[in-house]
Amino acid sequence: MEPNLKQRIFGLDVLRAAAIIMVVCSHILWIYPKSNAFIPTLFELFGFWGVELFFVLSGFLIGSILYKTFINENFTLKSVFHFLKRRWFRTLPNYYLVLLINIGIAFFLGFSIENIGSYFVFLQNFASKSPAFFPESWSLSIEEFTYLLLPFSLFFVGLVRVKNKSKAFLLVIVALILVFWMNKFYYHSQHAISNFTEWNLNLKSVLIYRIDAILIGVLFAWISLNFSEFWKNSKTVFALIGFGILFFLMFGILPLNLTIEQNPFFWNVLYLPITSIAFAFLLPFFSEWKTYASAVLYPIELISKISYSIYLLHYSVILSLLKTFFDTFKISDFERHFFTVVYLLITFLSSYLLYRFYEKPMMNWRDKR
Repeated sequence: MEPNLKQRIFGLDVLRAAAIIMVVCSHILWIYPKSNAFIPTLFELFGFWGVELFFVLSGFLIGSILYKTFINENFTLKSVFHFLKRRWFRTLPNYYLVLLINIGIAFFLGFSIENIGSYFVFLQNFASKSPAFFPESWSLSIEEFTYLLLPFSLFFVGLVRVKNKSKAFLLVIVALILVFWMNKFYYHSQHAISNFTEWNLNLKSVLIYRIDAILIGVLFAWISLNFSEFWKNSKTVFALIGFGILFFLMFGILPLNLTIEQNPFFWNVLYLPITSIAFAFLLPFFSEWKTYASAVLYPIELISKISYSIYLLHYSVILSLLKTFFDTFKISDFERHFFTVVYLLITFLSSYLLYRFYEKPMMNWRDKR
């Protein structure tokens, strides 16, 4: 069942809420004219950071679950399908419902959809960029294939008798991280990136180059469970390192001439793993921040709970529909700000309703079964 407030980890709720708020902030920019000012530039970065933080958090969660199962049980096909059933009940009902809504909207507005069947099996961005339809779904493909890859990899390793299952788990994770990191080397050797948009579409959002982002979260789950005292005692230092890396990624790129045009190797091979590691370094501090100290903080829990519904609805469904009927580039600044407030209210209300009357009942039914 859904954990009550005392069982929830406040720090992880903070990270989850921060991730979805960053993603929504980035898409608010679509309401306003293009600008190179600091706040719009920061919001663009937030969109990227929000998804990367979701990846690391997801890896930390599933890594903890799979590690405990792998260590304490015979990791059989039954274990694999039990894990998949629980994850699929958590992710697929919402996804397929919103996918059908998006298809209905596209049909209503007369838009054509390229390779529509690929969206039903999460292949829309497997080895190349996604079509323009339902663009935020790229990250969900990466999540779903990780749910398949990781437990089946552990299952096949479990077929061989190993003396130390914890080390076997670690070796599987490290090996998989290296495989997907090497994919980035291959991409770099085969492609000449000329601009950020090309990098964003053809590398950052393509499944075969990105599963390591979630696996880094899994790796840190292993560290937390095997070195718990070190994890707790070093949490502040780790957080400072994580925020320091993020500060460098925000302000150190230009002074060091690490732009995508001047140093494509840094962007193609190093930038994404460094970002994932930076967010993973925040996990010790926030995962040990366990309780809600005040009722004032309860909205963080709510935003965390409905974050998946927000992610699915906020852009392709709600903002795209609103922009279809209201051209925000032909209205005043005050009207744009009002439009933004209305958009946010609709987004959070519709996401709460989706969570309350569809997502949560699905998870409750899963737990009863």
